[in-house]
Amino acid sequence: MDIKCIIKERQGALAEWLNVLNECIICGSETREIYNRTLKVKYHHCGNCEFISKDPADWISEEEELKIYNRHNNSIEDPRYVAFFKDFIDSAVVPFLSKGRRGFDFGSGPSPVLATILERDYGFKMDIYDLYFSPNEVFKGKKYNLITSTEVFEHLAEPVKYFRMLSGYLEDDGLLSVMTLFHPQDHQQFLDWYYMRDMSHISFYTVRTMQVISDLVGLELLFTDRKRYTSFKLRKK
Repeated sequence: MDIKCIIKERQGALAEWLNVLNECIICGSETREIYNRTLKVKYHHCGNCEFISKDPADWISEEEELKIYNRHNNSIEDPRYVAFFKDFIDSAVVPFLSKGRRGFDFGSGPSPVLATILERDYGFKMDIYDLYFSPNEVFKGKKYNLITSTEVFEHLAEPVKYFRMLSGYLEDDGLLSVMTLFHPQDHQQFLDWYYMRDMSHISFYTVRTMQVISDLVGLELLFTDRKRYTSFKLRKK
């Protein structure tokens, strides 16, 4: 599956589908509308899998999204940022790893800090991909012991397709570890939530959402901290 084709699915057909049917793009259940009067933005909340999606009419352009990414100032020289990733690795990666050390970071950003830490401190040989900053699809035709994706899935319009795609690059005993902050259940708390106010964020999850997605794509949910970390492996046939 070509990654650029998936990205382009953020366009008209999906917008029309959501606006007309009000069906959850994860599980197909009916969604309830949430409206942020301050930002003038509409969201769709699924009562079954708990997924919240921003209405496609309110998505920003790819150019505006890139401007937000370019304002990020994350560096391997920042000890707090390194500690942020090391907590993720030590909590959601290391306890569940197989013996192999071939890894792939999907959505590595302008500075591949996570991949650098995994290589430098944990003995991995890493590939990276980012739509804007590392667009060479080096992962094609490969299998990995570890795939990571941190602070990425909140930007993706159709997460099931990405989970399915990434699971296809896992070794049989491989690990997929994801970081994205889980949304509060209360609608008012969601509307006041800082994470929602990043206009490049369009998809929001809970543990329940991750469980439903894993069931759909043939993954087993191994671990969650119930805040932002989830780890998966391929479900045994």
